[in-house]
This record gives sequence, C-alpha cells and structure tokens, in this order.
Amino acid sequence: MADMTDSAFCRIAKRLGCRIVFREMVSAEALVRESDRTLQMASFRDEERPIVQQLFGADPAVMAEAARRLDERFSPDTFDLNMGCPAVKIVGGFNGAALMREPRHAAEIVRAVKAATDKPVSVKTRLGWFSPTDILDFAPTIEDAGADLISVHGRTKDQGYSGSADWEMIGRAKSLVGIPMLANGDVFSPELAVKALEVTGCDGLLIARGALGNPWIFGQVEAALNGKRPDEVSDEDRDRTVLEHARLHAELYGGDRPLVTFRKHLVWYYKGLPNAKAQRELLTKVETVADLEACLGG
Repeated sequence: MADMTDSAFCRIAKRLGCRIVFREMVSAEALVRESDRTLQMASFRDEERPIVQQLFGADPAVMAEAARRLDERFSPDTFDLNMGCPAVKIVGGFNGAALMREPRHAAEIVRAVKAATDKPVSVKTRLGWFSPTDILDFAPTIEDAGADLISVHGRTKDQGYSGSADWEMIGRAKSLVGIPMLANGDVFSPELAVKALEVTGCDGLLIARGALGNPWIFGQVEAALNGKRPDEVSDEDRDRTVLEHARLHAELYGGDRPLVTFRKHLVWYYKGLPNAKAQRELLTKVETVADLEACLGG
C-alpha cells in the first residue's frame, strides 16, 4: 500500500465508512534524520482520526526515538510496527517480515517503542518467512513483549501476494494470544469479510488491497456485518468520489500537474468496468482536476 494510503486516500476512506486508518509505513531511520519527505508522509488531518501511524525499522533505539518524535510532533492515536512487509528493499535491511526470523529482536523493538510512548503499540506481521506455522510462536512472543494488538496477513513472506490467505492459520494464532488480533488478506468483498471473521475468530479486519479503487468496501462491510444488504456503487457515485479524491490529492501535492501521481488510483477505480481500456487510456494522461472533469464529462 506504499504510495497509496496518503492523507487524501485516507480521508476518502473515512468518509465512506472506514473506522480506523492505518497510514502507510514510514522509515524510522528517515524520521530520526528529519527527512522532509518522510515527515510529510507522516502528517495527517484530524478528519483521519483515529489514526494509526505505521513504522518500519530494525534498530530498537531508533524505532523508539522515531515514535517519540512522531508523538511529540503529530500525536497519532497509536503506533503500528511493521514486521510483515515482504518487499525486497525492506527485508534486505532486516526490516518488515525479516524480523519474523529473529523473534527476540522483534520483541526488543516492541519493548523499546512501548517505553517511548504512552500510546497503544500494535504489530503488523505475516504467518512466517517460509513456514506458515512461524506465527504460532511469534504471536505469543510479541504479546509477551507488550504489544497491545497484532494484525496478521495470512501468507508467508515467501508467498508475497501469491496463492490464498490462510485464514485458518490466523485463527490458530488467535487462539494462542489474549490481546486483540486483526485478520488481513483476501478481503475483497463484504461476503469475504464476514467469512474471514467467522473462520479466524478475530476481533476485526484490516482491508488493504481490497480498498484500492474501491473505498466503498468499508461501508459495505459494515452493512454486511449488521445483516444489511450493502449498497451498490453506481457510475455516478464512482465518478463523484473519484473527483472528490482527485481534488483532495491536488490540494495535498499542489503544483501545475498535481494529478500525474493520481493516475495510479484512476487505474484501480476503473479496472474491469465496461469500456475500461479505452477510458483508462484517457485517464492515464490527466494532469489536472480540469482534465479529469473533462474525461468524466463533468
């Protein structure tokens, strides 16, 4: 979700029913170095609260200092420590999912961050590096270190995003801890959300890729969990939300061509729709909100 879940995207998600925002992960090392770009990534609007700021890093002291500085500067509602990202550039620095290979070191990071802030501290992880059973030891270790919540993506690092999420293994991990656990992976519809909660027995869900181009999923899941039929998204609803999102994006980034970096969202919004290919060719050339309005006929 890197470069996707910025403030503009999160505000749209909140307006459409997302209860809690997990912002894209930021580098603890870069924060301690006072990187302007990283600080901009970590900034947010009050509309996004309650908000979880996600950090990645390998050094317990640096992670703790990054959390302290973020708490002082922005005061997010809680911190999340990423121990699940499978990207090569992340695990290559012993960040993300690589921490599952050293549970004791991962626990040191949790303890250090807990000591640096009075905010809740959660951990985002996977089933394991190669083996999906790694989580059965890792989750209790993280709980013992003081984590307040664990989110588990139902794949190993080796799988990346291939295959299917193993919700049953998440359920086994859930049965071993006393703190709340969120299930993640393959929640692409309200029906799958209901099933994921039934299978895992978890306390809630994280929806990531399922929200790309489909921020309505949060309200739809909420409806399904309350026994209601989720509303369908009309073409008018889609276009209206896309324009609202685009205006927030343009406001956030500014410049003469603010929607060049918004094109990735447009590809997701109109993926798989009738005449999507022809429309996508036009949408991937937009540079301004006026360009987008012309493409959408309003």
